[in-house]
Amino acid sequence: MNTHLALEFAQTDILNHLVALDAAELDALDFGVIGMGADTVVRDYNALESKFAGLSKERVIGHPLFTVVAPCMNNFMVAQRFEDAAAAGAALDTTLDYVLTLRMRPVKVQLRLLAEPGSERRFVLVNRRL
Repeated sequence: MNTHLALEFAQTDILNHLVALDAAELDALDFGVIGMGADTVVRDYNALESKFAGLSKERVIGHPLFTVVAPCMNNFMVAQRFEDAAAAGAALDTTLDYVLTLRMRPVKVQLRLLAEPGSERRFVLVNRRL
C-alpha cells in the first residue's frame, strides 16, 4: 500500500507529501484537495472535492480558483492570505472554519491553506467531516 494514502487533513508535514502525489493518489484521500500555481490557476482537483462541490475536474482544472472556480473564497480569509504570505516570503499553513456557499446550500467546512516560499504549488484542503 502506498504510504501517501494514509495522509490526514491535520498532518503537520502534509505539504511535502501532497506535491509528490499523482492524480489517482489525490483521489484516494478522504478530504478535498485543490492545488494551484502561484497564478491561482487550478492544477489539482481530487475526486472527493469534485463530488461534493458538484464541479467536474474538466470544468475546474486550468481555471483561476478565486475568480472562476470558487469566488466565494475570494476574500481576506482565503485568497488574501495566500497573497500576503507570498508578498512576505512566508510559509502559510493555517486552518479555519469556513462556510462554502457557491452552487450549493451553505456547507460548514474546515479549510487548510498551504503554501511555501519559492514553491509553485499551493493547496486548499477541504474537510467536510466536522
